Parts: sequence; C-alpha cells; structure tokens
Amino acid sequence: MAVPVISSSFAPLAMMCLKGHCPEALTALASSPVIVWLNGTHGVGKTTTSALVRQLIPDSRVFDAEKVGETLMDITPGLPATDNFQHWPPWRPLVVETARHVLDYTGGTLVVPMTVLVEQYWREISSGLARHAIPVRHFVLHADQDTLRARIAGDMVLGPDSPFRLRHLAPYAEAARTWLHAEAEVVDTTHLTPAEAALRIAEAVKS
Repeated sequence: MAVPVISSSFAPLAMMCLKGHCPEALTALASSPVIVWLNGTHGVGKTTTSALVRQLIPDSRVFDAEKVGETLMDITPGLPATDNFQHWPPWRPLVVETARHVLDYTGGTLVVPMTVLVEQYWREISSGLARHAIPVRHFVLHADQDTLRARIAGDMVLGPDSPFRLRHLAPYAEAARTWLHAEAEVVDTTHLTPAEAALRIAEAVKS
C-alpha cells in the first residue's frame, strides 16, 4: 500500500514544523489519541524518522517499546532464556498497556518505532490496542536489501555491520513477502532521506 506523495500545500507547513515553527493548520493532526507505529527491519531508520515525525505532528510523543523489553531483561532471576525479548509473552500486553495509559494521561499522538516481524505478535498488539479503541496507523519503512546492507555497514549506533541487524534481514524479507506489507502503509525509503520519509508519514496521518 503506497503512501501518497506530499502535497504542495502541506510540504511548506511541514518544513516549518521541522524548524520549530508549527502553524495552527497542522493542529488537526493531534485532534484525538492515535498511535503511529513505525515498523521495518532493524537499521532501516525508524528511530531517526520517528524523532522527525514527532516534530511534524503537534502534541505527539515517541514511545520506544524496546524499553519495555529492557525492563523485562532486568528482572532477577532472569526470565527464560531467549534471543529476543519479544518472545516473552508479557512483552506484548505490557506494550499495549503502557501505550494505553500514556495516551489516557496525555492524549495526542504516540509515535512507536518498533520492529515487529512475527505476525502473531503484531496481531496481539494491534488487537489489544483495538480493544481499547485506540486507532493505529501502521507504517513500514522499507528499503531494498542493498540499501539496508549499506546503512547497516555505516551504522554508528550498534557499529558497522551489526550481526544483530544483519540477522534480521532475511526474517524481514519473509515477513514483507507473506504478511507485513499487506498490513501496513509502506514507505519505500530506498531513495528518501529520513526527513522526506517523515514528511510522507505526517501527510498520510493528516489525510
């Protein structure tokens, strides 16, 4: 599902928001609680893009659901061994409950940059949010494999050629082929900067 190209009327307003001068014309983006979920494989640019989306949407906040996983990792003695905290059954409902309580408290928009490549896990999260009547705009930041490998090679957060990020390229490709792209609005970032991707997402949320 393609995200529409930024309209000529919206782009100047969005650029003003990125510079810290968000006009009143965009306040409609924050009229009711909503989650903007940025999915995609590790290293595609979700964290960077989410910070820019937050600047474009008034009354929005970034919720890093990875912190929920880190809390579970800090439990002593530890939970059953796993290579991914998403496999722990408490993680998915805790993400839902955290998001729900934050939105109940603050209102506005919650931007969630989080990779979810297991269909069952996404179903649990999305249905949990639906039970609380929280609308979700689900976006997938996509890039072709060569571009993803180049970004991972130049990553300054986990370091060049992170084995963790490289290990998820094949699962992402399989998820994209079988279910993920059909469940989301796909933003192909292969030839986009994070700022351009953020503009497309904000325009889609506005529409």
